[in-house]
Amino acid sequence: MNEQRAGRSALLLMDLQAGIISQYADPTYLARIQVALAAARRAKMCVIWVVVKFRSGYPEVSARNALFSGIRTSGRLTESDPQSEIHPTLQRQDEDVVVTKRRISAFSGSDLQVVLRSADVESLVLAGIATSGVVLSTLRQAADLDYRLTILKDGCCDADPEVHRVLTEKVFPRQATVVSIAEWSQSLAIVC
Repeated sequence: MNEQRAGRSALLLMDLQAGIISQYADPTYLARIQVALAAARRAKMCVIWVVVKFRSGYPEVSARNALFSGIRTSGRLTESDPQSEIHPTLQRQDEDVVVTKRRISAFSGSDLQVVLRSADVESLVLAGIATSGVVLSTLRQAADLDYRLTILKDGCCDADPEVHRVLTEKVFPRQATVVSIAEWSQSLAIVC
């Protein structure tokens, strides 16, 4: 984990939007994310918020997209929907980068790769909702792009606890270091 140099690493906080977080029943989730965020800030690590938002009328959502096609009639997660904003308790700062995506992966339909390359980022630390959605898709694509990867297992959340367990214990370790927020925060304190 010492390869996670703060200057070349970025913490990706994905889909931590008010309307998404409200669908999950983990009362300690936001507090854990705040711990990770504080550790990243102490280490002067780049913080990137990845949000999913759509234009009014959902022109980017195909009827063939099984996951997103149902959202077309919901009015949710549009650019004007207040529930699509980053959860207010997470206190985004001006120097943070916000990337808007139009698909599941943080890379698809966004300029994330441009931001990472411009900042010379080599290592990504991933947290977000859902483990089986944005975290899985982003991990797979980031691994193919040759990033060093860390997953904050308690910084991820899924509607199905068993799916979360299988991904964090069996699937993710094949391509990433999987640690708790406490372990990761401690390792940053040692490096800095």
